[in-house]
Amino acid sequence: MLPKEFIERQRRLLGDEFEDFLSAYDRPRSTGLRLNPRKRTEPLPQFCGAPIPWAQNGYYLLPNVRPGLHPYHDAGVYYLQEPSAMAPAALLEAQPGERVLDLCAAPGGKSTQLAAAMQGRGLLVCNEIQPKRARILSSNIERLGVTNALVLNEHPAALAARFPAYFDRIMVDAPCSGEGMFRKEAVAVTQHCEALVKQCAALGAQILDNAAACLAPGGEMIYSTCTFAPEEDEGQVAAFLQRHPEFALADVLGN
Repeated sequence: MLPKEFIERQRRLLGDEFEDFLSAYDRPRSTGLRLNPRKRTEPLPQFCGAPIPWAQNGYYLLPNVRPGLHPYHDAGVYYLQEPSAMAPAALLEAQPGERVLDLCAAPGGKSTQLAAAMQGRGLLVCNEIQPKRARILSSNIERLGVTNALVLNEHPAALAARFPAYFDRIMVDAPCSGEGMFRKEAVAVTQHCEALVKQCAALGAQILDNAAACLAPGGEMIYSTCTFAPEEDEGQVAAFLQRHPEFALADVLGN
């Protein structure tokens, strides 16, 4: 059952579109994998369905398959990743030879996607503040054979002090209240409350300010969450732009 406060807010925000939104919870959840171009670029017929339009080497999974149990998974031939989660790294458009930062990187889906785009050239710094999650991140970087990545376990403020105006592109997939995870993880429903939304919004603002300090002039930054709360999404971006008038929104729809 969805949280009452969440339903009331979405009904208020979406208006006539609310029922369509609500019905999505009754439809099957999309799953996907992203092939590792260091090891394979052709689709695996036993697992792969249609290509994911916005993600190079991304494919929807066929029904009733278990690719996580296949030896190819342990060999780093692919990374299991939800199709929507592939969008932010694709939009960042990391290039070979650039300096790229993934500031909240665990478990590594977006980092390994950025690494694929960089083709082993340049520097990819993958940071995770939680030590246990940083170990998972490091394991996935190693499993996919990424050779130009540095995995760190630092507070974003420490990186802002160490790497001022350094990175060409920055990914901020911020910790959030997880409203987009309600169908996937039951704990996301049970722990949800307005206090969590406010806490995550405040944390996201701090992370974004530190990320801004790390970005080189003319660089680009992607901010993403897996939640619907305006305080963590549109409101977060609007507040950031007020604090940082040197930044401007980029038009990604034309890409």
